[in-house]
Order: sequence, then C-alpha cells, then structure tokens
Amino acid sequence: MSQPEKTEQYFIIDFDSTFTQVEALDELARISLKNHPDREDIYKKIEDLTNASMEGRLSFTESLQQRVKLLCANRDHLKQLITHLKKKVSTSFSRNTVFFKKHQDEVLIVSGGFKEFITPVVTEYHIKKENIYANTFVFDDEGNIVGYDKDNPLSQEGGKVKLLREMNLQGDIYGIGDGYSDFQLKESGIIKKFFAFTENIERKSVAEKADHITPSFDEFLYINKLPRAISYPKNRIKCLVAGNVDEEALAQMKREGYNIRHHNHIDDKYLEEAGVLFCDENTQPTAEQLQNAGRLKVIGCFGKVSRKLAEAGGEKGIIIFDDPKQNPHNVDFIPRRVMAFMNEGKTHMSCNFPELQPPRVNNAHRLIHIHKNVPGILAKINEVFANHNINIVGEFLVTNPQIGYVITDVNAGYDTHVLNELKAIEHTIKFRLLY
Repeated sequence: MSQPEKTEQYFIIDFDSTFTQVEALDELARISLKNHPDREDIYKKIEDLTNASMEGRLSFTESLQQRVKLLCANRDHLKQLITHLKKKVSTSFSRNTVFFKKHQDEVLIVSGGFKEFITPVVTEYHIKKENIYANTFVFDDEGNIVGYDKDNPLSQEGGKVKLLREMNLQGDIYGIGDGYSDFQLKESGIIKKFFAFTENIERKSVAEKADHITPSFDEFLYINKLPRAISYPKNRIKCLVAGNVDEEALAQMKREGYNIRHHNHIDDKYLEEAGVLFCDENTQPTAEQLQNAGRLKVIGCFGKVSRKLAEAGGEKGIIIFDDPKQNPHNVDFIPRRVMAFMNEGKTHMSCNFPELQPPRVNNAHRLIHIHKNVPGILAKINEVFANHNINIVGEFLVTNPQIGYVITDVNAGYDTHVLNELKAIEHTIKFRLLY
C-alpha cells in the first residue's frame, strides 16, 4: 500500500460516528431497505451488529460480513447515502477546515467503512484521496453490492493495527475515534495517544481506556495547540441554568457543545465558574453577585431583566439578552442571540451593549475589547497592533453612554505579549480572543 510522505506527526481519524455523526452502513440500510416489509427488524439487527463490534463484543470481520449481507444495496443507494452523509459531518469537524487544510499531508482517514462513500465526503475538507484507507465494495454487473474485498486488512479483525504496522509511519501518531478498533491502535503500542471522540456517541468500554476523552474536535485541537476555528472549546464553558428555562432552548446549547449545569437558584460558587448564565425573570442574579463572576461573558434571561442588573452587567463587560415578551413560540430567541455573541461577537438585540453585527472574516483572528466609554481607546488598541507589525483586516467600534465595544480582525498570528498589552490598556473592562 502507498503511504503519505513522512512527517513528524500523523492524525489517524475514524469516519463513522467520528468524522460523521452517524454509522454509514446503518444509514445505507435505511435507504436501501426503505420499502422492505421487514425493514425495522433488519435495521435493528444491523445496529446491534455495529454496536457489538464497536464495543469489542463481536469481531469486526463477523460484524462486517453479516451487515453487508443484510444491506440489499446498489450504486444508486450509495449516491443517496453520500448526499445524506455530507449533511451529517460532525459539527466540530465541519467548522475546522483550517486544520485540515494546513495538515493535509498528516491527516489520515482510517476506517472499517467503505471508500465509495467516505472519499466523496472527506475530500471536501482538503483530505487527500491517497490518505484515505478504507474497505471497498464488490459489485455485480447490475451495480448491486454483493460483497467486499476480503484481502484488505481493514476488513479483518484488528485491521487498523495490521494496516498501520504495514505503513510503518515514523513520528508521533495520534488516534481519534469512538470504537474499539480505534482503541486497539493504542493497545498495540503503535500510536502515542488515543482520544475517545464522544461528540456523537460515548461507548463507555472505549472511553474508560482512552488517554483523553474529547467531546469535540475543538477539544482535541485545543489540547494539542493546533489550528482551530474557535479559541476555546465549548465543552469547557459551563452554562449555568437557574429557574424555569425551556428544554428546547437548552437542547440547542447542548448541541453546540456547552457544559450544562442545572441549579434551582443562583449560587455564588456556581456563578463564579459559569461562562454563560440562563435564567428566568424570577431567578436573576443580583448586581452584587456579578462582582465575583469573573468568567461570565453572557446572560440570557427568559423574561425582562432589571435595569440595575443590565447596568451592573455593562460595568463588568457581561452582555445580557432578555425576552420581555416571553413568546412561547420563539424559544430559540435567547439561545440564538447568546450563540451569535459567543461565536461571532454579535450584540444584536442586547439590552445593555451597543448594537454590532460584524460579518465573519475568513482566514482571520477575531479579538473583542470591551472598555469604559472614554476617548482614545481605539487608538491605543491600534498602537499595540502596529508595534507588533500586525495587519488589521477589519475593525468595528460601537459605543453607548457606558461602554465601548471593539471587534478587531487580524490576519496574522500573535504571541501572548500582544494579548497582555491589549488587556493592560487603561479602562479595559474585558478582553476576549474569539477565534
């Protein structure tokens, strides 16, 4: 087998339930057996076989043989599957194309799935065809799937281990996946670290043996100091929920990856740890409680916020979104506003920050500077960038009587000295690196 050009590190990434949110063979069965009278029973058999293999309870070879026999699929079904899978790429993978572009020689997709559906999906993320290792189907003259290449090591038990041994890659190898076959790479001693990927499914028998559990690809990139779309993984940001908050609103935050913590009231200890607070009108924090909430960036109130809280939030650089009308048919109003601020820095419809809806700038870093509304701050910010020869590609300043809010997009990397100098500017309330 051909192997990529040698580099100092490699990233071995699984496909099913890792790069994508789903198990592709399970999804193919739902397409190919849509009109079969016993489809529900067959779906269940295929899912059970998948899980038994992924959890190490059944050999991969036995599982694969039985699943392919049950499929009754053809090339047309595969075309439908590919369209479906392109919409099911895991959220944290889809937003990190910058990593795949910069490390395309080092990223390998290694999967017990099939190239026929994997290649069209992952090549859209700068992953090279020659770096995709997977099984291949065997078709009859009419395009029906009748089997697979049994000589491919990935069709056999311990196939990933066999393949990596054949390839004999030189350097540090990191494995990312959700299944037992991914853990086997660590168990064999071939890879340096195994990261159990749990964004889509957590298999306890695999996760408990991992070097690190990574609830998102952002977490993996953050730990290893690699290029990423967001500076700080959402799973590390605690979202404190107090009072009567709609479950669908919380479901949106969970899907985004936030670490949700429920409490009946706003305890000072929990508020100090929170990056996001969701509360109802009757469970608002006091202005005094905000004084020690050093990590808190945003409050989403399902109801009307008091004027005193809005002012106290502004003084601490905490943006607040409220919903005085409490429209029951618009439960996503608050989470949408909160996520738009956390992801892009947008302050649209805030009750205490000046209005700003900046467009996203690709291939740039975004920094947020919140300060007291006094003259000359923007000049000082730009002076820091000029002193470090950092080019500004976009800059936005808005103010209200209380605070000034600046978003700066720069097209170059920066060291900690730049960040420390921006934080040290007189009258700075809060500084944040967005992405």
